[in-house]
Amino acid sequence: MWNEIFALGVPVAEKILRPVLVYFFLVVVLRVFGKRELAQLNPFDLVVLLSLSNTVQNAIIGNDNSLTGGLIGAFALLAMNYLVVRFLFRHRRLDQVFEGKPTVLVENGHVLRRELAKELLTRSELMTVLHRQGFDGVEEVERCVLEPGGTFYIQRKMPPTERVEHEAVMHSLNELKGRLELLLQQKGA
Repeated sequence: MWNEIFALGVPVAEKILRPVLVYFFLVVVLRVFGKRELAQLNPFDLVVLLSLSNTVQNAIIGNDNSLTGGLIGAFALLAMNYLVVRFLFRHRRLDQVFEGKPTVLVENGHVLRRELAKELLTRSELMTVLHRQGFDGVEEVERCVLEPGGTFYIQRKMPPTERVEHEAVMHSLNELKGRLELLLQQKGA
């Protein structure tokens, strides 16, 4: 029994090579198929990622279900990721090639339909993202960017200067009103 848990069913080199090859395959495939999959905008995206992990599991494990084989495979995967991240950290231009560039989806309250289509996003999915971040509509958004890692950066529009000034004047008037009421109460008492 113990022998089956720890005995490798395949050579160590194969246990190391399999996860490394799968890692590079996934990096390329996720780069090609885009940020949308990483953003998980709807249940289908989540299903794809979960199915993908289950599918490549067999490619990583091979004919070996031993604990030792699993640990070697996990170590190889983590080590490869560490080396790639470290390498890309030192080579910023290559990092952009591997990760891609951000995509601006909204600019000054206007949806950039061509960019939305390029990322295979619907207006409805964009609105869901905006609502999750507390926006009522696209007109409140100065800029919305889909980052290479699948996250959204959303910048709120600054209110027009007149509105800000009006709110400041109203605030000052309310403060003066409160002070005046306090003075009148003190005089009357």
